[in-house]
Amino acid sequence: MSTQRKLIEIKNLIKYFPITKGIIFQKQVGFVHAVDDISIDIYKGETLGLVGESGCGKSTAGRTILQIYKPLSGKVLFKGRDLVELDDDGLRKMRKNMQMIFQDPYASLNPRMKVKQIISEPMKIHDTYQGKELAERVEHLMTIVGLNPSCKDRYPFEFSGGQRQRIGIARALALEPEFIVCDEPISALDVSIQAQIVNLLQDLQEEFNLTLLFIAHDLSMVEHISDRVAVMYLGNIVELADRDELYLTPLHPYTNALLSAIPIPDPIKEENRQRVILEGDVPSSIDPPSGCAFRTRCPLAGEICMQEKPQTREITPGHFVACHKV
Repeated sequence: MSTQRKLIEIKNLIKYFPITKGIIFQKQVGFVHAVDDISIDIYKGETLGLVGESGCGKSTAGRTILQIYKPLSGKVLFKGRDLVELDDDGLRKMRKNMQMIFQDPYASLNPRMKVKQIISEPMKIHDTYQGKELAERVEHLMTIVGLNPSCKDRYPFEFSGGQRQRIGIARALALEPEFIVCDEPISALDVSIQAQIVNLLQDLQEEFNLTLLFIAHDLSMVEHISDRVAVMYLGNIVELADRDELYLTPLHPYTNALLSAIPIPDPIKEENRQRVILEGDVPSSIDPPSGCAFRTRCPLAGEICMQEKPQTREITPGHFVACHKV
């Protein structure tokens, strides 16, 4: 992976949301530690899976990388340019290269706009296509995502959830981006449709040489689509490795627990395998634990885990872990 070109470099990215109290005179009383100092590289043409429990900061990380949320501190380098330092005009120009597919296909499409308006809107804003070319481009995008172009004058409510997500994918592709953040794009869909959307994303990635950040909590689907996988817990990246390496030899106790929850289709293996059951609940991101964020649920936690936040170390080539005990 080191021989590949880095498309995005994320360095010490922090995003906290302020908590305020009071109706008229609002007073800040704390922070939600959504993304707590993450550093990661994304390589050209790869799919990086980002997994973790609900509320761990995955979606916030994706939106902060795209500057939908402005980070508290840190750098996001896209081809060497720091997105955090760009003004609104500079960021607007960079938007053509970076797009997002949202989690909820029912909420991410304007119900008052026809499909052709939804897909053409980015191209009108950036003035990339006009007139007849614009209409042809919309029909072409609908075709490549598996929609009938004759449906272009319909409204979102006339489509199923899977079809709406295809509209969202067509809109994301409209400006020919290099990088797409897929924010749990299948979690709101029927199980029968999920595989279709994942296969479509893989085909589009190959056809257009896309780089994907695939955010999900379905570990089996992440294993299917990803080249590398990053595991997130309470705003921290706790483990990062190639997909096969991570699923065969997980090193962090949290990753081990996550993977042990994946059902095995073989009933004998399923019955005999060792399950890892974590005790307690995920701590509040308003008041995270001192030291290691995972220590309150970790079976290996010791004195050092209470006092020091573990540094991310490369244990084997390309396999990074943030744990004192590994």
